[in-house]
Amino acid sequence: MKKDQLLTRRRALLAGAAAAGAAGTAGVLAAGRGHGPARPAAPAAGAQAQSPLKPSAYRLQPLTGYGTPGTGPRRPAVRSEPILRMSGRGRTMMLTFDDGPDPHYTPEILDTLAEYDVHATFFVCGEMAGYYKDLLSRMADEGHVVGNHTWSHPLLTKLSRSRVRAEMESTCEIVEKTYGEPPRWFRAPYGAWNRAVFQLGAELGMEPLAWTVDSLDWTTPGTATIVDRVEDGAAPGVVVLSHDAGGDRSQTVRALRTYLPQLLDSGYHLTVPRRQQV
Repeated sequence: MKKDQLLTRRRALLAGAAAAGAAGTAGVLAAGRGHGPARPAAPAAGAQAQSPLKPSAYRLQPLTGYGTPGTGPRRPAVRSEPILRMSGRGRTMMLTFDDGPDPHYTPEILDTLAEYDVHATFFVCGEMAGYYKDLLSRMADEGHVVGNHTWSHPLLTKLSRSRVRAEMESTCEIVEKTYGEPPRWFRAPYGAWNRAVFQLGAELGMEPLAWTVDSLDWTTPGTATIVDRVEDGAAPGVVVLSHDAGGDRSQTVRALRTYLPQLLDSGYHLTVPRRQQV
């Protein structure tokens, strides 16, 4: 029952924030940064109130203690705007999915990706990942990248620095325990970034990744519309944003089944982010 309440609350939050999220997206795509959307709608009636997260003491110096100096991965530099595109040559682009994992839609997306031997990036919410750890394990087994999308999908620009840290740390912790390694990529909910978000993400060893093509699938515009948006936006280096949770994602699932083989037939290579690409 608790899982059902969580899904209902998450779906209501994402639906209520739809218009605000669109405004935040436009700002991010135009300038690589933005002030973020308006405050999301309240959770659905009857949903249990979430107690404040406590900092998990998760690796505030996450990239130290790896043996002899210089042998461990480097902490990313603090950026002033998120990464919007991939670097590299050729017809290469990236598919990303936010807000999951979801027990209904994420497995169908993974099945389609496996059918075409394509890897994608999933920006997961720790709150969801805690319930569906098996899906993170499957992502690891099948070669997908798992990124950090906070614990409860809040509007980070309205939170205190300590709360932002707790949202990030808690998700880093569950991803590392379940996926097998800490997340190296972070995406702010609603595309709302500020200096604290960039700083804390870098402290935790994560690069901020946004997007260049928004499918707007959370508005449920119809499968054909989602397909058209992805195909019209396809170009070398683009990062496509879709969602595998937060509402009815059946259109997203059907759209992927249509545009993925068409992109491959057009000569595109679908890949995942790597540090040397940015």
